[in-house]
Amino acid sequence: MTDRKIIDVAAGLLLRGDGSLLLGQRPEDKPWPGWWELPGGKLEPGETVLQALARELHEEIGIRVTQAWPWVTYVHHYPHSTVRLAFCQVTAWEGEPAGLENQQLRWVEPAQALADALRQGHDLDPDKPDGRVLPATIPPLRWLQLPTTYGISAIGSPSYLPSFLQRLDVALAGGLKLVQLREPNWPEGPGAESLRAAFIQMRERCRIAGARLLINSTHPASWWHEADGVHLRSADAVVMQDRPDLPSDALVGVSAHTQGDITHARRIGADFAVLGSVLATPSHPGEPELSWAGFAEGLRDAGLPVFALGGQSEATRAIARAHGAHGIAGIRAII
Repeated sequence: MTDRKIIDVAAGLLLRGDGSLLLGQRPEDKPWPGWWELPGGKLEPGETVLQALARELHEEIGIRVTQAWPWVTYVHHYPHSTVRLAFCQVTAWEGEPAGLENQQLRWVEPAQALADALRQGHDLDPDKPDGRVLPATIPPLRWLQLPTTYGISAIGSPSYLPSFLQRLDVALAGGLKLVQLREPNWPEGPGAESLRAAFIQMRERCRIAGARLLINSTHPASWWHEADGVHLRSADAVVMQDRPDLPSDALVGVSAHTQGDITHARRIGADFAVLGSVLATPSHPGEPELSWAGFAEGLRDAGLPVFALGGQSEATRAIARAHGAHGIAGIRAII
């Protein structure tokens, strides 16, 4: 496979306000006829991803894109070709999508489409589509289930727990759905057990709110199974060869500081990575910043969603998305 020419493709996730996603059925005169996929097509010489996406969506389904965001670039190996898919989220357009290449279109609920695709499986027989989704379309269906805001704790000590829980309640009520317990400076000795009590209280609040709570790998591994997954420090992730042994529905996140960290996160089967610090933060004064250009370079060909960390808030969300971030992660501005 390493000797194959890689075909660069821009693929668009057209998302309506209700969260539904557009899929198109491949025409009879193309490879894999009858299989469902995301609209898009090959980059032409000299085109950027967003330029190619706009052209392909106009030619293929007759719309004019007015807002699109770069997202995840993912390499997929089919039996007879290798494609590098630059997935982009398209959130505004003019016109009503129509199958201009005699292809069928349908709006789907991403979580249900993912469940249906996983239940059907894929034998990769192009002559037996059976209403199936192309394998390369399955990862973005899964990534869409990941919240776009990631709140990280910084309680500090037992005396600050009550005020933190109040702030957490406010954040959860405001829609926060992904939280990490990360307390590397929690006092040891008699107060250490109080951190577990904090974990239990946070877990209860998150579950009531329909949010997921991950445990930073600085804390006992036995807690990872009691939460909704683990967030691996970069130093812990780099020594792993495989995904941690957790339930299939658990999430695994990885802290990254370089493109190599992200590559390793993908290799061990992480669900997402957090890359930073992008901007200066009060919690890490004096640390070097990646800058937005460094962030975009770091997640090149990431193959999984990446959150921007460091100086992030609602005020930076749009610029984070413009540089390919799945969303924003942070401490004070989120909880």
